[in-house]
Amino acid sequence: MIGYLDCTTGVAGDKLLAALVDAGADSDAVAQALRALDPAIDITFEPVARAGISSLSVAISAEEETRERTWRDIRALVEGSDLSEPAKASALETFRLLAETEATVHGTPPDDARFHEVGAIDSIADVVGVAVALHELGLSALTCGPVSVGQGTVTTAHGVLPVPAPATALLLEGVPIQTGPIPGEATTPTGAALVRTHATAFGPMPAMSLRAIGHGAGTRDTADTANVMRVLLGESADTSGETGADTSPEAGADPGSDSNEHAELRIEPVIELVTSVDHLSAEHLAFCLESLLEKGALDAWCTPAVMKKGRAGACVTVLASPAEEGRFAALLCELTGTLGVRARRISRHVVARESQTVDSSFGPVRVKIAGTGSSRRVRAEHEDVAAIARETGIPPDRVARLIESQAEEQLFPSG
Repeated sequence: MIGYLDCTTGVAGDKLLAALVDAGADSDAVAQALRALDPAIDITFEPVARAGISSLSVAISAEEETRERTWRDIRALVEGSDLSEPAKASALETFRLLAETEATVHGTPPDDARFHEVGAIDSIADVVGVAVALHELGLSALTCGPVSVGQGTVTTAHGVLPVPAPATALLLEGVPIQTGPIPGEATTPTGAALVRTHATAFGPMPAMSLRAIGHGAGTRDTADTANVMRVLLGESADTSGETGADTSPEAGADPGSDSNEHAELRIEPVIELVTSVDHLSAEHLAFCLESLLEKGALDAWCTPAVMKKGRAGACVTVLASPAEEGRFAALLCELTGTLGVRARRISRHVVARESQTVDSSFGPVRVKIAGTGSSRRVRAEHEDVAAIARETGIPPDRVARLIESQAEEQLFPSG
């Protein structure tokens, strides 16, 4: 099952949580998890209408009133709860992003970053509730469309600020945004942090066989616009023709035109981590890169650099999921002995890809399939090719060609 977030009217924690439950997430599991966080939390989901659209709203209450908390306070609250480990990890990642963003905006250490509206128990429950709901749904991928941020100004604990507020804007770096139809603040810092934590890609809606739609209502009832966000869930659809979709170029279209060439690309956020070193041997650097990739880095490489006093060195760069920033920063320090790592949030345009195991004359072999339709291409996994080459004595380039040819015949029998 995959999902798509329609953020045409923006995204906030309560809207997203309500939409996920409306789409099929277990409301009882969410309520039970929140009681594990604080037994005094009471959560209710109620049907409402927004500009004539039937939606679900969420109301969260507890004994305490709004309270200012630091990242240290919230971390202790979540870590000390009886939440499941997946929910804890996701919630802590969302709050880490919020803490680091607040620290950047206000020039304070992350542990001392003070949450105002986000420190309230209802906002904390929104973050935890979304983590639990998404875990319950068990999505393999979640794509987020352009995020509407709103327009004008918003009144906060720091005074009147332009929309998007500084923290929201920083959290949405690299994410497609637009003003949208809702005046004022349409996307909150909590909403921005939630999509940064949970979205696996940003871009157009993926092809899917639709199974469920959830509508989450915002607190404002705007007369001319349905203030709801949608979650669409479905089974991933193969756009190569097996599902009946017509993916052939339009009559008269240039197969090499930009519109066709870029149709496969999706946007996804990544974190770029860089450190400069001048004390490591070439062998040590090679081991470092190999270890980073083995532990799940999206990519890792070295580039030569001239360090201070003219010393020869290298810049080690790692690409990783934003949710993995802390882990890979620590790993980079451990592997290189560096005293600091630079981090930058960026986005990348990627071609759709998947991995499969196919039967070949050498036995089962893993291959990667990139692209869709007529642009699909197959590449054999290097590790499998190398192992077969060592075992058979056949040159690896010939092994790869044979595997890829046989894989294409199996996967694309119609040519």
